[in-house]
Amino acid sequence: MAIEIKAPTFPESVADGTVATWHKKPGEAVKRDELIVDIETDKVVLEVLATADGVLGDIVKGEGETVLSDEVLGSIVEGGAAAAAPAAAPAAAAPAAAAADAGEDDPVAAPAARKLAEENGIDLATVAGTGKGGRVTKEDVVAAVANKKAAPAPAAKPAAAAAAPVVVAAGDRTEKRVPMTRLRAKIAERLVEAQSNMAMLTTFNEVDMTEVMALRSKYKDLFEKTHNGVRLGFMSFFVKAATEALKRFPAVNASIDGNDIVYHGYADVGVAVSSDRGLVVPVLRNAESMSLAEIENGIATFGKKARDGKLAIEEMTGGTFTITNGGTFGSMMSTPIVNPPQAAILGMHNIIQRPMAINGQVVIRPMMYLALSYDHRLIDGKEAVTFLVTIKNLLEDPSRLLLDI
Repeated sequence: MAIEIKAPTFPESVADGTVATWHKKPGEAVKRDELIVDIETDKVVLEVLATADGVLGDIVKGEGETVLSDEVLGSIVEGGAAAAAPAAAPAAAAPAAAAADAGEDDPVAAPAARKLAEENGIDLATVAGTGKGGRVTKEDVVAAVANKKAAPAPAAKPAAAAAAPVVVAAGDRTEKRVPMTRLRAKIAERLVEAQSNMAMLTTFNEVDMTEVMALRSKYKDLFEKTHNGVRLGFMSFFVKAATEALKRFPAVNASIDGNDIVYHGYADVGVAVSSDRGLVVPVLRNAESMSLAEIENGIATFGKKARDGKLAIEEMTGGTFTITNGGTFGSMMSTPIVNPPQAAILGMHNIIQRPMAINGQVVIRPMMYLALSYDHRLIDGKEAVTFLVTIKNLLEDPSRLLLDI
């Protein structure tokens, strides 16, 4: 009996997906709940699992093809595992299969592994896969990159290898054309859309991080012990300050829908997280009612999921306000772009010790530049500036967050 393999049901915000990787070939045995194919969408990579034991039948949608919600990808012939699997081979069979795969023109590799290999000039055909069936994992590529950096010169290879990008003869001009991932293409599309359809402005301010840093330094060990290993970072303070400011300035938490303004009675705060596939923005739901520990735990969970490619579409859908931290990468100042249909985004930056005039005296203080980009169609300049000053004041005197003043 043939069972159809279907693409997942996509939410309304996702129109279609692309078949990224088939982890099985026609005729190979599959087990129930085993990963058989990855579907890449504009936001995440979705894993499709086998619904029954059997043998992979025909593949209807090959790698690189576009699929719609619930569209048939292929089939599983139920109960045919014994016929499809060859007689039990010795333990050396798995490494042999991996070696065979490594010699193919297009070895089986996870999407994250492919991207990392492309960025570092690693030929996947030279990487021995340790994943199931010889699949090249991200860890395999990380090891290959480390070996490449550690080696004083490229390993001895046939003469043809001399043309590899690592060693280029003087005067050579090499180019490599790589198609955009769906995520990168979607980011590009939304950035252009935001700048084309929005009256976007940015206002700047600076915040003295002395009090927040002192509070964190004093209580971080006790905080981690009390909250079962959850670490106290700076982002939770910014989320709390932002949600308090959003209560006072509801237009910043609103959105435009046609000729209507939609005011939200909740603060779903998107927190930008870097992943191998690009920047993703998972959302903290009802952040206004979360404690610092809940915020930090939520952000840590999102970060791990992003690194492992496990973020669900639902976790990145919606959001009424976004915070992004370019300071993680050393940025001093930037103008973040609003994520439609939201009306504003807060940009954090690097903390730098700078001389400041305090009560007529020059003192050294840890300072951070803040940037608020906003949709001027909905938010007036005065409102945007006052909103950012409110965040500044709450961070420079964190006790205000407790006293609600």
